[in-house]
Amino acid sequence: MKPFPSPLRRHLGRLLAAWLMPALLLQPLPGRPHEGAPHADEAPAAGPADHLPRRLPDGAVALPKPVQRTLALRTVVAEPRSVPAVVQLAGRVVTDPQADGHVQASWSGRLEPGPQGLPLPGQAVRAGQVLARVVANVDPLARAQQAAQQAELRAARTLAEQRLQRLQSLADTVPRKDIDAARSELASLDARLAALAPATAPVELLRAPVSGVIARSEAVAGQVVEARDLLFEIVDPRRLLIEAIAFDAGLAADVVGAELQSGDRRWPLAFVGAARVMKEQALPLLFRVRQREGLPLALGQPVTVAVQRRTPLQGMPLPAAALVRSAANEPQVWVKTAPERFEPRRVQHLPLDGGRVLITAGVQAGERVVTDGAAMLPQVR
Repeated sequence: MKPFPSPLRRHLGRLLAAWLMPALLLQPLPGRPHEGAPHADEAPAAGPADHLPRRLPDGAVALPKPVQRTLALRTVVAEPRSVPAVVQLAGRVVTDPQADGHVQASWSGRLEPGPQGLPLPGQAVRAGQVLARVVANVDPLARAQQAAQQAELRAARTLAEQRLQRLQSLADTVPRKDIDAARSELASLDARLAALAPATAPVELLRAPVSGVIARSEAVAGQVVEARDLLFEIVDPRRLLIEAIAFDAGLAADVVGAELQSGDRRWPLAFVGAARVMKEQALPLLFRVRQREGLPLALGQPVTVAVQRRTPLQGMPLPAAALVRSAANEPQVWVKTAPERFEPRRVQHLPLDGGRVLITAGVQAGERVVTDGAAMLPQVR
């Protein structure tokens, strides 16, 4: 067989190379896997979903450690204990009758500032300090009658004084008793004139009955006040009382201790006593604040008082932040069962105070319950 001509061989070689080249490029190189195939001794890389929080089929939540640190999750170990029963009562801040003072006008008149001006709310005053003056309003007719009476008394005094002088000049010839009677009459006329002098424009000095701070001021210079109008109220902020309302009359004999709740802070209270007369179908209980530093209280401010009773309760006290609501609006807590696994537990609880609850069922002793950040776990989907 004759070989092909040289030009024809070259043309067939180009066609063969164009047909075989794609097939050769698709073949994997020896000892090197093609793109996308893992090595036999190399594990598959973790996907991005493994580093994200996710809800598991059984209702638990898988939460990686970095996410736990981002959410600032904190847990506590549930420990059963015996704690006193706590009743939360609504109360308000009242004054101590021995440290409270009211400044009122005795008669109607025009109000004028005292020597140091009218005191302002929050200003400290001392007992006996003049706070204001009240110039009485006198009827013009009554003032004219008083002026006429004063004129008559002054004329009578002049005559009595002249009579006394004549009798004293005749002391050797007149009885001593006549001179004493004239002197006594002159003294009586002087006293009557002195008594009527302030009646024409009487001024009442309003003094502070106790030392303390001006809690309320209703005084304005120049205003016309009526008798018994309350112008100033003085309180001692160190001697305020807390009045709580109890609807159980037997609670007064079962009080062990009490705390005043204000946000996340607690202040101990000392039980003073209970009234024996119902007030609006409730029994008022009085408490005194033991520690006043940093306690912002204002007269009439509503507060919450947690009263501890002698009756003990068994359970696991936990912070109130650990208790959350499920999708069915049932109370539950989240328990950390593994380093990155959290399970919801439906619980039964009783309120202890504003910052704690008592878990009576649903959590086992020794389990770690989420306290800080528990409200974020139900949001994981």
